[in-house]
Amino acid sequence: MSYPDVRPRRLRGSSAMRRLVAETRLAPADLVLPMFVREGLTEPRPISSLPGVVQHTRDSLRKAAVEAVQAGVGGVMLFGVPASRDAVGSAGSDPDGILNVAIRDVVAEVGDATVVMSDLCLDEFTSHGHCGVLAPDGSVDNDATLVRYNELALAQADAGAHVLGLSGMMDGQVGAARRALDGAGRHDVVLLAYAAKYASAFFGPFREAVESALTGDRFGYQQDPANGREALREVALDLAEGADIVMVKPALPYLDVVHAVASTVDVPVAAYHVSGEYAMAEAAMANGWLDRDRVIVETLTSIRRAGARIILTYWAVEAARLVSARA
Repeated sequence: MSYPDVRPRRLRGSSAMRRLVAETRLAPADLVLPMFVREGLTEPRPISSLPGVVQHTRDSLRKAAVEAVQAGVGGVMLFGVPASRDAVGSAGSDPDGILNVAIRDVVAEVGDATVVMSDLCLDEFTSHGHCGVLAPDGSVDNDATLVRYNELALAQADAGAHVLGLSGMMDGQVGAARRALDGAGRHDVVLLAYAAKYASAFFGPFREAVESALTGDRFGYQQDPANGREALREVALDLAEGADIVMVKPALPYLDVVHAVASTVDVPVAAYHVSGEYAMAEAAMANGWLDRDRVIVETLTSIRRAGARIILTYWAVEAARLVSARA
C-alpha cells in the first residue's frame, strides 16, 4: 500500500500524538552533569570557553550537586583541579587532594540521591598534562601508569565514589583497577570505561576548565578519529576486563560508533557530549542563530537515539528541567 491509502502524517498531527508514538524518550535520569572543583577558590570562577560552566569552590560544588539532584539528573561526574602538580600526579591519590575531598563533600551532601562519579585519570594532576607517567623518552609508560591508576582507584573508592570513570585509554586499565578494588574488598564500586575515547579536537574548552599543562598531543594512546572497528575491539577488551559501563567520547562526531557499540554489548552504554560540542552550540545560541531549548533537547535526543543510555552533558540540569516540563 502507498499514498493515498498510507498517510504517515496522521501520526504527526498533534503534540499529544507525537508524544504517544515517539520512538526515543529523553529523561532526566539519563543525564550526568560534569563538574569541576578547583583547589583554593573562594568563589566560583567562570570558564570563558564554556559559557555557564564554572570551576567550583567546595561550597558551591555541594550546592550545585543538590541542584542537580532536585532537577532529577542521574549522576554527577567530578573533576578536580589542584593548586600544584608534579610528574606523577601525586595530588590525584592524596586522600586530602581536591578531588578526593570533593567526592567526600558531595557524597556527604547528597548520599545515594544521585550517582557520584569521579574521573580516574592523571592529566589534571600531572605537570606535563599527559594521562600517565612518562618514560625517559617522553612517551607515556602504560604499565607504570596502571600502578598509579590503582592508587587513584583506591583513593576515590575510599572517598565514597559510586562510579570510577577510567578515562586515560591505557591498555589494561580496567582489569588493573578491578583487581585493585576487589583485592581491597571494594566489589561494590562500578567501573565506567572510557572504552572508545578519541584523540579529538573537541576537547579544547575542557583543557581550559582543568587548566591543563599539556604540550604535544595524545594520539599515541587515544583513538584515531578515522577508526570505527577499532572502537569495538577496545570495548570488547574492557568488557573482558570487568567494565560495568562503556563510553564513547566525544558523542556527536561519533554517533555511528555509539550505535555500533550499543548494538553489540549487553551493558549500559554512555556517551560524553564534550566541551567543544557544547561550546559550539552555545556560541551559536549567543548570536541568536539557534533556538536554545529545541537545540538542547534535539542534540541530546540524537545521542539517546543512537543508543546511549547515559549522556554526560554540561546541559544536564537545564535539559532535565526542559524534558520534565514537556512530559
